[in-house]
Amino acid sequence: MNLPNFSAQPMTSPLPLIGIVVGSASEARFGEKHELWIHEIAKQRNDIAIELIDLREHSLPFFYGPQSVTPADRSRAEKRWADRLASIDGLIVVTPEYDQGTSAELKIAFDIADQKLGRKPIGFVGYGGTGRAIEQLQLAAIELQMVPVRNAVHIGIAEFIGIWQQGKTFNDYPHLAQAAKELLDDIAWWAQILKTSRENT
Repeated sequence: MNLPNFSAQPMTSPLPLIGIVVGSASEARFGEKHELWIHEIAKQRNDIAIELIDLREHSLPFFYGPQSVTPADRSRAEKRWADRLASIDGLIVVTPEYDQGTSAELKIAFDIADQKLGRKPIGFVGYGGTGRAIEQLQLAAIELQMVPVRNAVHIGIAEFIGIWQQGKTFNDYPHLAQAAKELLDDIAWWAQILKTSRENT
């Protein structure tokens, strides 16, 4: 099987813009630590531009009771979120794993964005589980006509507990940095290819 040469693709247009989304809006979430870690690695590259995107900054319908927001407010919130994702060329999603699945708010956020995500690459950093959340999101991304990349970062229970409760850092787990590099190589290559294709369509 011939694999794509991720180092050989020439840059023919401005750098693809990749959004890094922390996939939980919970007050008790731990995702910022993982989001900032992958952001620090990603911003050292010269083949992509990076933006952080936080679900908490968007008043999505999920975060309201049924009587606390009008249909017009709901529509504006959904459009604002979809427009936010329309400007990017790819996504890296930092997802928690709850009971072998992702967060409800992240799945709803995907559904709201819908066509704004089509024909863009997506990759994942999962933490606190066995990878089932990533598997579910990859299937959802395919239905949105996105391109899930092969490589992902799986922060298992041992690493998660070590960083969360035992005073360890990501530097204590060098295999995670290698996984991050492979993920970003995939994202950068596909983002450029798909960005060029969308612009020429």
